[in-house]
This record gives sequence, C-alpha cells and structure tokens, in this order.
Amino acid sequence: MATIGDGGTTIVNHRTFRLLLNVYPPYLGAGVHVRHVSSDFREIVVEMPLRFFNRNYVGTHFGGSLYAMVDPFYMLMLIKNLGPDYIVWDKAASIDFVKPGRGTVRAHFRLEEKVLEEIKERVKDGGKYLPTFTVPVVDRHGDVVARVEKVLYVRKKP
Repeated sequence: MATIGDGGTTIVNHRTFRLLLNVYPPYLGAGVHVRHVSSDFREIVVEMPLRFFNRNYVGTHFGGSLYAMVDPFYMLMLIKNLGPDYIVWDKAASIDFVKPGRGTVRAHFRLEEKVLEEIKERVKDGGKYLPTFTVPVVDRHGDVVARVEKVLYVRKKP
C-alpha cells in the first residue's frame, strides 16, 4: 500500500494523497472529508458535517473533532513542498473556539511561495525554525467557528 511518505520515500500524487486521507480511520470516524488537494500541495480544503458521532452534549461540533480536522495539514504540506532534505514536525498547537459549530464546517489551507522561501532561508545553515500558521474553521455562512494556530519545527537534514 502506498503511504503519504516522509518527504521522499514514497511519492504519491495529489489525488492519491486525498484518497488516502479520506480513508484514514481517524478521519472516517470523525466524519472529516478532504475535498481538495492542489497538484502542488499548496492548497487543501477540508470539511466536516455535523453528525451524531462528532456532536457534543449540547448538539454542536465536538471540539476534538474540530481540532482533528485541521491537525496534520500544514505539516504535510511542508513535507511535500520542502522535500526529503528537510525535517518537519508539529511542535505546538492551540485552538480558540469562537462560536458553536453547527452544520458543515470547513478549513482552507494555503501555503505561499514566500513562506517556503523564508523557511529555506532560515534553516539553510543548519538551524531550526518554528513557523506559525493559523487556519480558521468556518461555517456555511463564512463565520469563524474556531481558529487553530499550529507551530511547526523545520530543520534542514545534515
């Protein structure tokens, strides 16, 4: 079976990448669906409808599911864009629950070229860099339900 890869051991295209994420058991269990992965892995769209299995006691999205739907994407996007010469890990995360999530929620991830250039510049001499990314989770009206901040660890391999 193909794997998403560690930045070089297994190469998969964006369609296979999306398919693998959509059959990943934690995402199946939470009802998370990856709607779009761009061919350059710089844009990903994820959705999660409100279902009985991801609903909390008061009938809104369970906070853990909201976080799970956004957890790995910036790390995966950096791994795919920086390639096998870089180490990329999640370092820290925080989530701000802005309003109750009802219905389908969506997160849209974008990775700009200038961010990739800055990361490469900061780690070119062997140091580490801790870039921070923020992604809003929005409802069908575009209102922010939650805001997730991710801190990643990036270093060039020796």
